[in-house]
Amino acid sequence: MMTQVKESHQKSETAKQMTLIQAINDAMRLMLEEDDRTVILGEDIGKNGGVFRATDGLQEVFGEERVVDTPLSEAGIIGTSVGLAVNGFRPVAEIQFLGFIYPAYEQIMTHVSRIRMRSMSRFTVPMVIRAPYGAGIRAPEIHSDSTETLFTHMPGIKVVCPSSPYDAKGLLIAAMEDPDPVLVLEPMKNYRSKREEVPVGKYTVEIGKGKLVREGADVTLIAWGAMVSIAEKAAEQAEKKGISCEIIDLRTLYPIDSEMIAESVKKTTRAVIIHEAHHTGGLGNDIISIINDTAFLYLRAPIERITGFDVPVPFFSLEEHYLPTPERVVEGIEKVLHF
Repeated sequence: MMTQVKESHQKSETAKQMTLIQAINDAMRLMLEEDDRTVILGEDIGKNGGVFRATDGLQEVFGEERVVDTPLSEAGIIGTSVGLAVNGFRPVAEIQFLGFIYPAYEQIMTHVSRIRMRSMSRFTVPMVIRAPYGAGIRAPEIHSDSTETLFTHMPGIKVVCPSSPYDAKGLLIAAMEDPDPVLVLEPMKNYRSKREEVPVGKYTVEIGKGKLVREGADVTLIAWGAMVSIAEKAAEQAEKKGISCEIIDLRTLYPIDSEMIAESVKKTTRAVIIHEAHHTGGLGNDIISIINDTAFLYLRAPIERITGFDVPVPFFSLEEHYLPTPERVVEGIEKVLHF
């Protein structure tokens, strides 16, 4: 019997209905209040409160030296954050869109992820990189990229991706307390798509642990970020056809929760992976390897992947033709069931 992950948090008498973006803002506000070493930096995050208003009001409360408007230079933002981190600060760097992070990739690959090993743990890099990502809001070119595997292939940095307001706040606080660097991928499509009860006080969601969203018996659906809601809609459609779907929200993309994946697939004997990143080189490939390594003899059908296509994310309304849909997922479910 699969056990759901227990979240650790300080009990709070009250909770608020929050969107994902409000939960992120609340997490940063709490940590700025608690730890004077916390510094937030990025383009337009201060006076303007960020493109999506994730940092709205924080500079007004904590000042320009704690919430810092930077020049338009991703490499500079990350390079500065590395220097702050190894000198005792806990920087949170915002990259306006994941697609803008490429000029900083060299800093992340050669310094952020390696300083602990390079210094034999004399120095660590306790920094967070926040990056909105993904399609579905009809943004211009490069703004909608989903290139998470560039970073899951990089030992030394953790990668988390919340799909809900509760998880967003808990994972961000956990990332800000982590002694090593964490990339927090925030699905833009989910920023204001729903509200849920979020504790007012401080709590954490454990990095490296997935979440059992829905129990089922016939097939395991594995997703993260904005694709979790697609999986849920597909499961509802499949249920009308008498198909019972189990849904796993990975929440952490590196290190991945291999145990939860294996337990679920051993139970259902079938798996469908849903991600909006390109088909080739997507994280689905690693998940297939995990299943083959841990649950291959339990499989009754080949693993199915429902993904984006191997093209740059198209503009505006054409995004709808690029992104996985519940209907495409249901087709994948039926395919593995009727193999």
